[in-house]
Amino acid sequence: MRIVLVDMPWSAIDAPSLALGILKRRVLDVFPNASVDVVHANLDYVDWLTAHTGFTFEEYDFCASSYFSGHSEWIFSAALNEQPHWNVREFNESIGEKVPEPLLAKARELHELAPRFVRDIAARIAAGAPDVVGFTTTFAQNAAALATARAVKSFAPYAATVFGGANCDGPQGAALHRNFPFVDFVVRGEGEATFPQLLTALRHGDGDGDEGDGGSGSSDRDGEGGLSGISGLCWRDSGGRCVANPMEDKPLPPGALVTPEYGDYFDRHARSTAGSWVEPRIVVEGSRGCWWGEKHHCAFCGLNGSFMEFRSKNPQRFVDEILGLVERYRILDVWVTDNILDMAYLTSMAPRLQESGYDLRLCYEIKSNLRREQLRTLSAAGIGYIQAGVENLSSRVLQLMDKGVTGCQNVRLLRDAETVGMNLNWNYLYGFPGESDEDYDAICDQAPALHHLTPPFNATRIKVERFSPYFDQPELGFDELRPAAHYRHIYDLPESELAELVYLFDSRDLGVSPSCLDRLKRAVSGWKDAYLHCRLTHCDLGDRIVLVDTRPGFVWRLLDLTDPLEVAVFRLLDMPHSPASLLRKAAARHEDATEERITELLDRWRHMGIVFTDGGQCIHVAPVAANQDLMRLDGSRLHSAEPLAPALAASPAAPAAPTSAPTPVTVTVTATGGTGGTG
Repeated sequence: MRIVLVDMPWSAIDAPSLALGILKRRVLDVFPNASVDVVHANLDYVDWLTAHTGFTFEEYDFCASSYFSGHSEWIFSAALNEQPHWNVREFNESIGEKVPEPLLAKARELHELAPRFVRDIAARIAAGAPDVVGFTTTFAQNAAALATARAVKSFAPYAATVFGGANCDGPQGAALHRNFPFVDFVVRGEGEATFPQLLTALRHGDGDGDEGDGGSGSSDRDGEGGLSGISGLCWRDSGGRCVANPMEDKPLPPGALVTPEYGDYFDRHARSTAGSWVEPRIVVEGSRGCWWGEKHHCAFCGLNGSFMEFRSKNPQRFVDEILGLVERYRILDVWVTDNILDMAYLTSMAPRLQESGYDLRLCYEIKSNLRREQLRTLSAAGIGYIQAGVENLSSRVLQLMDKGVTGCQNVRLLRDAETVGMNLNWNYLYGFPGESDEDYDAICDQAPALHHLTPPFNATRIKVERFSPYFDQPELGFDELRPAAHYRHIYDLPESELAELVYLFDSRDLGVSPSCLDRLKRAVSGWKDAYLHCRLTHCDLGDRIVLVDTRPGFVWRLLDLTDPLEVAVFRLLDMPHSPASLLRKAAARHEDATEERITELLDRWRHMGIVFTDGGQCIHVAPVAANQDLMRLDGSRLHSAEPLAPALAASPAAPAAPTSAPTPVTVTVTATGGTGGTG
């Protein structure tokens, strides 16, 4: 057999397709003599566009990240529907106000060029006379993959076209197969089990004299052991009727998850224009599913689709897999696709990675309740970039999401990530049924106190996703769902079919008022603008704690905590505490701890931007200073620092913004034999 697997735009250009890497390895394990080629059409597209028009990394990156608006998929809609200038006016009207005109003009240009690229790539695929052409489709790949499958079928009608991936899960796969007759088969669920079974059935059909039959139906397809016995497969019987086999009830066990085979991807990337834009990464998976989602499915999350059950690889095997791929492809940047960290990996996988001696740079998705020492463990293992499920800083809104964390826990993660030196990625989500303006007012008020911590990428209204509780349970608040409007500009299908095909759904706007939303967006924008210029750190010297601040929203620059009660309370606030618990713990060791004094102290520190409060809890927001050990060695020098400004010493509440630039206080730290750390 000659098998071609295709990775279409708009997949990431800095990483190979994990899905196709897994399928290639699995097919070669089952059919050692098969020819399996992967077409990296996303890289081909970059090279094709740069040869035909001015095209930049920023433009590709914008399109690749615009799935929720439909911008990227509309570009391939003319090729999909075989009509030039498909819904151009409608596209302009729906997205024109949201996208800068240069990017809008570029989208129109790419829209006109897309049919030519699709023909070129399809002709190249067909020239190899493949028996099977498989397309992976996730998020914004659908339109491009469908358009190319149609073109492949016109050039090579004998080739069987197969679709799989997240866009084919559950009813989506059946709708895709039903509405696009040039798609012969759709694999729903985990393809490493189903795809080899399909290849076996096709090979058996060829052996019965149906060579070249492709997707038109063979004599054995309706019989026992043929296509009807392959779980989750969508196919057509001898009469052309679409059949969707029931999906598996149970997911694959972790031992069945194979190591991907990436072939020539990294050489291809180096030869591509993309190679001068971005460094490539290896993609791996240690687990599938979500252990939190098994117990408490986050209300807005549609990930994992039909298989939420959490499964993780043996930690030693996972480490061996990572290091084997690193050694084979000579790449140290690793992207882990897991939806959540297996907590057992903290004491198994992470130490083994640290012991490897490689200067690894891993990206991992984690739950936001991890503590500083756990983050240090991950950092020591080379995990320096984390996608954390922070999503909001209001405990009440987080409870509506069923996130299982509080606002103070999320702030703790932001603070401790700064201490450890981890890069962090998160979005501030809003628009949840049951939330109110009050859930955001207190957060916006305190945003200047967080300007030294990693800001959200954006403030984003949630979209209802298929497979999420909000989709499956209208009683949660979203009771009038319809396919997201942008799909109508991409597909020529009735509403009833779109409702089965698509992943995103429109609903009436819920939650915060427009005025509150404006305030939230201004707060996030100001946070993003201020972040690179702000710093707040603390150094614990044993008998005193010194805080240094450069945030422009506060007038103080140096705070020297020497009062034993204040030192004790600050240390307790390393973790979220209620005022009552602070009083109880502080009073156990300090006779002068009273409710009045604790209340006054918390009020003063909140006005100074030292503590964050939410949901009846508070936590300090000052990361540990870099080179704290060096400061401790020379801590006596802190005693000679000039005193705090008299106005600050006299007033417990500093004004929100200085009326004039305060005189900076310099703390000099000297040491020998050391190197500087990050500020």
